[in-house]
Amino acid sequence: MKNLGSIAVLILLFAFSFTNAQKIGDGETVDLNGLAVTFSILNKESVTVGGKAFDRYKVSARAVNNSPKAYNIRLSNAPQIVTNTALVELNCINATGAKLTSKKLDLKMKAQNVNVTYWAYTKEGKYQSSVVPIVASYYLDIGDSVDDNAIFIVPAGEQPNVSVRKLQ
Repeated sequence: MKNLGSIAVLILLFAFSFTNAQKIGDGETVDLNGLAVTFSILNKESVTVGGKAFDRYKVSARAVNNSPKAYNIRLSNAPQIVTNTALVELNCINATGAKLTSKKLDLKMKAQNVNVTYWAYTKEGKYQSSVVPIVASYYLDIGDSVDDNAIFIVPAGEQPNVSVRKLQ
């Protein structure tokens, strides 16, 4: 009986984790609090993986910031590793992930690179300057857009079943 209760709680948690996700289809645009997200299927081909037939879709997603605010992550220390720059997640529910393909697609903020000049001695003992590009921040300005592509493999005869949700 305890296991049944635990399973019920896990099912409820799982169900509530997708409550803010919306369904999106080919060529559709969904507004997520000022982020206009468009999903498109670019290419479809049939493939066989492990003796089973699947459909391979090359897809594209684009997010345009139509909100009255810009998104920024300013880096204050170096080196600082930032892994949460995604604004929007598109999740293909029926993707298999076969042949190292994607099950989801994240639209991330743009990186702002800054060239830094530093001075150091070379092996020959000469004092010389070098330029290294570093990431100073991540951003998505008002009216700006980001896009990305992915490949989803789904069972034969099915189209990608995609949900979209805002992460930040």
